[in-house]
Amino acid sequence: MFHSLIKGSIILAFIFVAALVAAFVYAYEEVKLDAEKLINYKPPTSSVIYDKDGNRLAYVFKDQHRLYAHYDELPSFLVEALVAMEDTKFFEHNGVNPDAIVRAIIKDIQAGAFVEGGSTLTQQLIKNKLLTSEKKIKRKIKEAIFALKIELELSKEEIIERYLNEISYGNNYFGIKTAANGYFHKELNELTLKEAALLAGLPNAPSYYNPIRHYKRALDRANNVLYRMKSIGWISREAYLKAVKESPKVYKTSLTQNIAPYIVDEVIRRFKDKFGDIRTGGYKIYTTIDMKQQEIAKEAVSYAYEKALKKYNEKIGETTLNAALVSVESKTGNILAMVGGESYERSAFNRVTQTERQPGSAFKPFIYQTALDVGYNPATPLTDLARTFQYYYKGKRKIWAPRNYERDFKGFVPLREALVHSRNLATINLVAEIGVSTIRKRLAFLDVPHIPQDMSISLGNLGLSPLKMAQIFSVFANSGHMIEPRLVSKIISNDGAVIYATRPKEIADFTTPEQAFLMTDVLRDVVKRGTGRNARVEGLELAGKTGTTNMSIDAWFCGYSPEIEAIVWFGRDD
Repeated sequence: MFHSLIKGSIILAFIFVAALVAAFVYAYEEVKLDAEKLINYKPPTSSVIYDKDGNRLAYVFKDQHRLYAHYDELPSFLVEALVAMEDTKFFEHNGVNPDAIVRAIIKDIQAGAFVEGGSTLTQQLIKNKLLTSEKKIKRKIKEAIFALKIELELSKEEIIERYLNEISYGNNYFGIKTAANGYFHKELNELTLKEAALLAGLPNAPSYYNPIRHYKRALDRANNVLYRMKSIGWISREAYLKAVKESPKVYKTSLTQNIAPYIVDEVIRRFKDKFGDIRTGGYKIYTTIDMKQQEIAKEAVSYAYEKALKKYNEKIGETTLNAALVSVESKTGNILAMVGGESYERSAFNRVTQTERQPGSAFKPFIYQTALDVGYNPATPLTDLARTFQYYYKGKRKIWAPRNYERDFKGFVPLREALVHSRNLATINLVAEIGVSTIRKRLAFLDVPHIPQDMSISLGNLGLSPLKMAQIFSVFANSGHMIEPRLVSKIISNDGAVIYATRPKEIADFTTPEQAFLMTDVLRDVVKRGTGRNARVEGLELAGKTGTTNMSIDAWFCGYSPEIEAIVWFGRDD
């Protein structure tokens, strides 16, 4: 009987051990796949958008703002501060610290609840990345298994690197590099011992110790970190006393402040899915934007917009009036400035790229360039007399009787004067002479969609965005060659590889340099003494063309100097 009991106990013990081993093996196999998230660690990393001179326009990210820091970027005293406070025996254990667990169990039993976890840095990393923070035995066992697996696969330095990049530091700063940039406006190698201690003390309770909202509390926590480092002999008494006295400057401005939102939105729109999600890949995106010119353009739009509101006696918030401006370097196509509306806060819609409006008379130079190319010259007389046109719409006969803006007739007017003063009737008669089909064939070189197939082509009856207008006006500003506007010059991946690069792209030769010079000479007169005379600038050679549509729903000025062209649109959003 006694032997039977012993035998039965042995069998039960064996079954228990076997079941425990089987459960451990099952759990170990189960965690292998999840552990890959840490072993092959590729967290979402913020991308940075720069202007042409390498000045930051904005960080872009999806949910978490994170700048990745490699281990060799970390100051030694930062690593020591972290280990001293969170896991002193980190470099000695294999992921689980039995001493800490025993201490934690004793304290938990004494308190009658879970009050201390006894987790190593490795376990804390696992809890943050792979598990929940619930305090249950099942989760703790799984955490320990994960820790053993991770420690087998990764070096201590790799675990530290992952920990410092994964952890939240409050203020939507994820990772130590992000926190150093955000709170102190410093790179990691610029941190003082006190700043490093402050950051090392944050992950324990990022909101509670947030230095922006609780500065004294954050300093006290940092001093505790420093005292711990001194007490275990990792810093000298002199270094401790010096660091304790320091009160680091903490910046309250948002690290993610976007100083050119229309441009940043446009970059994201163009590249969001081209290389995965552009916001999470840690890319460096270099634009062609000149921030000095961007600021000038923004001020100019605001100034003109306020004048327009006064003219129409309208108020912001009640008006549908809006504006857009794009400035392009003529020879390269580099977009130097882009203002998509009078206020990004009131409307993020980018009117430079996302809308098509009628250019009206601003399209006339392309009609007149066609005339020059087929044998006309600036002195050729054009007929400036009224005409009526008959057409049918939905089976009903219609009459179109266009007129000049000034409501008068000149009889005959030189081609130059017809364009300088934007004479509608002279333009319509010119189109009638040349033929709509001839003009349409020439305009096909402009890569313009939906060119009218009737006489309304004379008055710019088609839809074009300001950016498209900048592209086609480059044929005058760039000696007959049309250049594609470009916003992004290159994109560099997280590992330093150039994955996207552009060069100035010539699309087509619309006319010869000689003929383009003739048109520029005429358009200079538009600014000197014609419809664009308000654009004159002392000491600057300017050419350009105005354009309006019926009831002034759209108003344009498309102008250029020898180096830069600027397209400005004002109109009603509705």
